Amino acid sequence: MLDIGFNKNAKRMLTGLIMGTVGMSCIMIGGPALLILLAFVIAFGSKEYVKILNHKGFYPSLKVIYFTEAILATVVYFKRFDLVAITLTICAMCSFMWVLFAGRQPYIANVATTLLGMVYCGWFPLHLIFLRDLSGAGYDSGLGFVVLMFMSIILTDIGCYYAGRHFGKHKLAPIVSPNKTIEGSIGGAICSVISAEVIGIYLGAGWFVSLLAGLICTIFAQIGDLCESLLKRDAGVKDSGDSLPGHGGFLDRTDSFVLTIPIMYYFCKCFIFYPEWTDNFSIYIKDWILKCIF
Repeated sequence: MLDIGFNKNAKRMLTGLIMGTVGMSCIMIGGPALLILLAFVIAFGSKEYVKILNHKGFYPSLKVIYFTEAILATVVYFKRFDLVAITLTICAMCSFMWVLFAGRQPYIANVATTLLGMVYCGWFPLHLIFLRDLSGAGYDSGLGFVVLMFMSIILTDIGCYYAGRHFGKHKLAPIVSPNKTIEGSIGGAICSVISAEVIGIYLGAGWFVSLLAGLICTIFAQIGDLCESLLKRDAGVKDSGDSLPGHGGFLDRTDSFVLTIPIMYYFCKCFIFYPEWTDNFSIYIKDWILKCIF
């Protein structure tokens, strides 16, 4: 039993090391390397997503999801944010037409899960390219904040595990994920904030900005984890797949990042790289309060 446990942990550590090295290398290089990495992860994640939904008796179209993700990846790579709306609109119509002509029950669920798949598995992760290529306010790129986000998420997972194991008593979401505890969640949050503050010093970000970034990362990382657990529990499956030895599937390893990446991008864009937007918003709020008072 000890030997089996050791082999499992060894596989898990080796797989995690390889994934981390390849992932961070592609992020550091950026450009085509990052696009290829995301395409690989998105393709496997989308396939696992469809298999999970098949267990539930739903049949989202993997072809429509892949088609949408390919167009979105092209749009994102060439920084054509203005084409996102038309891409999602046309592909949403394709989802309806696919269900209409495929003639496979249940109709509404198939359309809905296809739409969810293209957004959850494709559009959300592609924000990593936007975040990586941000520039402004004295920063050459968003690379530093990508590193901050990744380290905060990783330490959130570690903090949640050890704090939950040693101090966990109160269930966080017993129906969706019985093993997660409130104490573990708090431990993960503390680790995330400390990590963000340390990295924030090297980035030249203020302590308050680093604090907000750490909180955003840990909150949405834990929510993302619970969301994927919700999908698996509702479909009656334990893991999203078995592609990664010791880790399950790609969705199992990236669930904490899926929701965090887009939120972190919009936070950095509005509050760090282009603070004029928030300054104008603050002025508007102050003027509105003064008008209400006087």
